[in-house]
Amino acid sequence: MVALRLIPCLDVANGRVVKGVNFVGLRDAGDPVELACTYSKSGADELVFLDIAASHEGRETLVELVRRTAEAVTIPFTVGGGIGSIEGITELLRAGADKISLNSSAVRNPKIISEGAARFGCQCIVVAIDARRRTSLEPGWDVFVKGGRENTGLDAVKWANKVAKLGAGEILLTSMDGDGTQAGYDLELTRTIADAVPIPVIASGGAGCIDHIAEAFTKGKASAALLASLLHDSILTVEEIKLDLMRRSLPIRPMEP
Repeated sequence: MVALRLIPCLDVANGRVVKGVNFVGLRDAGDPVELACTYSKSGADELVFLDIAASHEGRETLVELVRRTAEAVTIPFTVGGGIGSIEGITELLRAGADKISLNSSAVRNPKIISEGAARFGCQCIVVAIDARRRTSLEPGWDVFVKGGRENTGLDAVKWANKVAKLGAGEILLTSMDGDGTQAGYDLELTRTIADAVPIPVIASGGAGCIDHIAEAFTKGKASAALLASLLHDSILTVEEIKLDLMRRSLPIRPMEP
């Protein structure tokens, strides 16, 4: 059985890790390199680094910060934000990233998914989907881009199916409704997407306790859980989460001795 993964997320703006609620009200959460090093040493399975303002500001990801972060960690490291070309992907991989997360650029130009997968391998291409539940009578979730600022009108489940067929290796699925609330993942959203695609789904948005993380795996059918506020605010540690999930007989990779 493939081990379930715990993945701290570093949302970065102006060179600092930030955290908000529902994609707004950002507050400072620390230095990205220091936090990355801490989480790497504490037993995290992977890391995600998201330059959350890059697409909105129309610029590329902060490559030098990626390079310094990559040098500080010993676990797989995904980078996203403002990546709009094969050249941009190449530069970040050369800077030390193991995987690339595409969001706005994938919606704008879906061929970047297939081109990236063909050149670097499916395992290298992650597609991030920021989804918000519709308030209309029609059930489901819409896909948002540009750091949650723009509704594309795309249906999240249909978009997830498309990116999987184009060659994405996994989906980073964020519930905008749950983001930063610590009220729990959107299990219906996560389960619906996980059932619809043949690739791993990373649950994101809303973890507030270990029960929420366990539910993302058991009820949400996620392959990994993204963690931010829970760790940044020192509510729990990676080690505490892993030990509890192992006691629940979930297939969690044990801590390094």
